[in-house]
Amino acid sequence: MIDHLGFKVSNYEESKAFFGKALAPLGISLITEVKGWAGLGKNGKPEFWFGQGGPALGGPARCQMHVAFAAESREQVRQFHAAALEAGASDNGAPGIRAHYHPDYYGAFVIGPDGHNIEAVCHTPEA
Repeated sequence: MIDHLGFKVSNYEESKAFFGKALAPLGISLITEVKGWAGLGKNGKPEFWFGQGGPALGGPARCQMHVAFAAESREQVRQFHAAALEAGASDNGAPGIRAHYHPDYYGAFVIGPDGHNIEAVCHTPEA
């Protein structure tokens, strides 16, 4: 339904380092940089974009935006969470089942450098 999305960040280099590390377990990496914007994705298609845009509003206590990335397995969700925390994120929900969404919703949440709620989620039942 959505081809790509983008938003502004307060520190381009910090965000590039954070998302590069946090999304690597999901197979997502930097594809291109165009006019001050980074395009990350898989298979050569940049679908997630961010660029320098000045100070962010709010912070970890006031979530800016929620972005959920698809994980192929629950292990990828766990790896994402660990990598994001190592990259400087704040925990916003450890890996686990969120049965209030559906019985196989396995997600993890972190707050990134600009206060965005970043999630990795797997909808597949555990093998």
